[in-house]
Amino acid sequence: MDAAKYLLRIGLNAAPGLDREGLETLQRSHLTHVPFENLDVYNRRGVSTDPTRSTAKIVDGGRGGWCFELNGSFASLLDELGFRVTRLGATVLLDGSTNGPQPSHATIRVDLDRPYLVDVGFGDSFIRPLRLDEDGPHDGGTGQYGFYRDADSITMRVRENATWADQYRFSTESVVPTDFDPSNRFLQASPTTHFTSKPFATRLLDGGPDRVTLVHDRLKLRRDGGWTETPVSSEDWPAVLGKWFGMDP
Repeated sequence: MDAAKYLLRIGLNAAPGLDREGLETLQRSHLTHVPFENLDVYNRRGVSTDPTRSTAKIVDGGRGGWCFELNGSFASLLDELGFRVTRLGATVLLDGSTNGPQPSHATIRVDLDRPYLVDVGFGDSFIRPLRLDEDGPHDGGTGQYGFYRDADSITMRVRENATWADQYRFSTESVVPTDFDPSNRFLQASPTTHFTSKPFATRLLDGGPDRVTLVHDRLKLRRDGGWTETPVSSEDWPAVLGKWFGMDP
């Protein structure tokens, strides 16, 4: 991997320190410059769990991707920079469904002075490393996050008003990219998921928490905690995608 080229892709001229502050800089920079998007899946072009292919797509192709690509590639970058990285597999719990092969989400553990959960492939979620050795609540940069533990897994949660909402449940055991192949194939083929039904792209603005999200019929901007929406026609969609994400459909 050409780490210097990857760093330039995410807006950094040099590698930050191998500490929590450096890790947060990398996470926020990645979330700002590399969108979470489903265009290859939506257009049935196919995506891979191979980090080498994902890195080429992101760095050379100027694209984003979904969790298997984004966290797969980001884990490789962190490893190349000298962080102690463990790839983890998770089950997404947003809709209460665990249908399909598991694990269905890729996430990352990084060990510094203490263990941290890092994720650049879960859309509008936490944007700074979360301490894994404390249940929380933790300031995730976009809200309060916490963990619930049972015998062999940990559930990542976000506080919504006065209650906690489960996001995903992950094992503490290390996985390899090919462990995501069954889910990667299933999610690309299933007609019932949002990945195959409508195109979207989302990224942070200027390190967050502001965000821009483009869905099939509107552009959504979060600034200073409030959202605004602008209708986008199918004819204008490619131009809006290019303006805000630098990509072609």
